[in-house]
Amino acid sequence: MRKIKELIRLKDAGLSNRDIAASCSVSASTVSEVLNRAKEIGLTWAKAQPLDEEELEQVLFSERQQIKGSKKELDLEYLYRELRRKDVTLQLLWEEYIKDNPQGYKYSYFCEIYQKWRGTLEVSMRQHYRVGEKTMVDFAGKTVPITDPVGGTVWQAHIFVAILAATNFTFALATRDETLESWILGQIHAFEYFGGVTEQLIPDNPKAVVHKACRYEPEINRTYHEMATHYGVAVIPTRPKKPKDKAKAEKAVQLVEYWILARLRKRTFFSLEELNRAILELLVEMNNKPFQVLEGSRRSMFEDLEKPLLKPLPAQRYEFARWKSAKVNIDYHIEAEKNFYSVPYQLVKEQVDVRLTAGAVEILHKGKRVASHERLRGKGKFTTLPEHMPKAHQKHLQWTPSRILRWASESGPQTGALVKAIMDSKPHPEQGYRACIGLIRLGERYTVKRLEAACARALIFNTLSYSSVNSILKKGLDQLPRVEALTAAPICHQNVRGSEYYLTEGQNLC
Repeated sequence: MRKIKELIRLKDAGLSNRDIAASCSVSASTVSEVLNRAKEIGLTWAKAQPLDEEELEQVLFSERQQIKGSKKELDLEYLYRELRRKDVTLQLLWEEYIKDNPQGYKYSYFCEIYQKWRGTLEVSMRQHYRVGEKTMVDFAGKTVPITDPVGGTVWQAHIFVAILAATNFTFALATRDETLESWILGQIHAFEYFGGVTEQLIPDNPKAVVHKACRYEPEINRTYHEMATHYGVAVIPTRPKKPKDKAKAEKAVQLVEYWILARLRKRTFFSLEELNRAILELLVEMNNKPFQVLEGSRRSMFEDLEKPLLKPLPAQRYEFARWKSAKVNIDYHIEAEKNFYSVPYQLVKEQVDVRLTAGAVEILHKGKRVASHERLRGKGKFTTLPEHMPKAHQKHLQWTPSRILRWASESGPQTGALVKAIMDSKPHPEQGYRACIGLIRLGERYTVKRLEAACARALIFNTLSYSSVNSILKKGLDQLPRVEALTAAPICHQNVRGSEYYLTEGQNLC
């Protein structure tokens, strides 16, 4: 009103509309509108000067106030809800409004009424989020004790929280810790609780999720990124040390802490499942609780506005997988979790990516899968696919214990007996294949007759190995007269005590 009075004074002083606009820092159109209105009602500077602001507004806009009083009040909550829909603007809502109310408010006053009402909402509610756009996630600072029913030991469960930014629909889940696996577990359950997926996923910068924090190009953990790709959601971490980037998540954490965790503080839980059942019950109550300012609840707003616009869940739940890099060894195997898996031999000394799930191991080279194995349990185990081996190795793989034994028996009974003894001495017959094949081939170098004699000598002295037979043949010991294994009589001496000494105390057995 002070500026309006100044406009009238300057016009009375003879200034042009353009000069008045420059002097009062208002647009020329506003100057024209005000002065035209003053002219219509015959308001001169002499009449305006003694009026206070309230009286001046009454004189200038009395007709406007009458029109306002006669108009149907705007449904501001309806406008607030509709503006959360994708691509809905105040211009569109005004056009719809004026179509049904031709004598209704002009666009500028329509916006003024809405913006003034919107300013009365809480700061966090004034932030504008489109429905179906953002899911914000975080872990609560408070934990819940879980008591082991057997040992009585107590450990702390952590609480994962997710919120749909547009409608404040909230989810919570107790997890064992805050590792990458727990982050993904919470995220999967949140999507399933919502029944769909938003366009964006907003975490902060925990090391489990963000491999390298950066204000402009954060590097997302590969497993977390794979999960996001599976659900078709974009991961956009907050800026480091900027919690206001996910203010809704911070608010949701506080809400879960005082609405759910505070109510559970006196209960004793004996399992994670029991705690999650209790959380779910209170979660339903919390989401159904009516708003204090708006009509409805988180659930009703979610059901009406956001749920129809969520992207559908994929046909299968994401299977948690860890990634690691490995170098292919010269035996065309890679090591993962202290077990060994084959890859095509052409990739020897190449760098590959290894994806480990609960039941499988996938190996990728330059983004292309080159091998897949069932995951081994324990340590030091091997799994080898025949197609990964060079042809020479594939021929070796075709041998079986019975085939090797038949081949060895063709050289003679002593050779067959030694080969059988070698395979029987191994935990797995396959572990003796190489020694047995080498033993049979000694017959090609030294003749079958000499091999048979050397095997007989090795059996007599119980030296059951390829190296022993090879040494016998090299030194010509197979050509010496046949001997039997020496069975020496026990030595009786006052300084030699046999095992019997410890069984029969004080008895002289010699």
